[in-house]
Amino acid sequence: MGAAARAPRTLSRTVPVSASASAASASAPAAASPAPVPSTASTAPPTEAELLDFVRRTAADTELIASLPLDPEGRTWIRLDGPGGSEAWLIGWPPGTGTGWHDHADSVGAFVTAAGELAESSLAARLPTDGWQTLELTEGVDRERRLPAGRGRAFGRHHVHEVRNESTAVHAVSVHAYHPPLPRIRRYSRAGQTLRLEQVERPEDWQ
Repeated sequence: MGAAARAPRTLSRTVPVSASASAASASAPAAASPAPVPSTASTAPPTEAELLDFVRRTAADTELIASLPLDPEGRTWIRLDGPGGSEAWLIGWPPGTGTGWHDHADSVGAFVTAAGELAESSLAARLPTDGWQTLELTEGVDRERRLPAGRGRAFGRHHVHEVRNESTAVHAVSVHAYHPPLPRIRRYSRAGQTLRLEQVERPEDWQ
């Protein structure tokens, strides 16, 4: 699936997830202390591992997963409350749909397949952040993953990948989380080892 994948249909509602509430309140104030020391645990940004833990627990919420309306033609999504101010999404993938090549700029993230199976192609290379239009990739930077239900991964900043539902008959559903909330998504086209920046999307383009 190329970068011009069908745009998903947006379902604009926020669904509170109990797992995020517990993650956000991980530290409670101690009982009467003569010299309380302010805790920074509640304000520290979530790590990649914490985002992965959140999406795994959320993907195990069968009632939530079943609440996502599925469309036979385009991806659907519901925004969730992620931990520590992160941005989270529940996404439905009809057979044969995908994201095209893209990254999430300065956000770290994680995602887990909740139903069906997803495939991820990614680049094991740190790309320049700005100031380029095309790049020639070296051999050996491609990575492929199969992610059946219950499996997922975390990733760092400027992670370039594409995600696909390669099934011809079965929907997939996944849970994603990003911190900080996505400032932009950069979309790419690829021909062989040539990667070309095609479009930069801002939050108003998908919310």
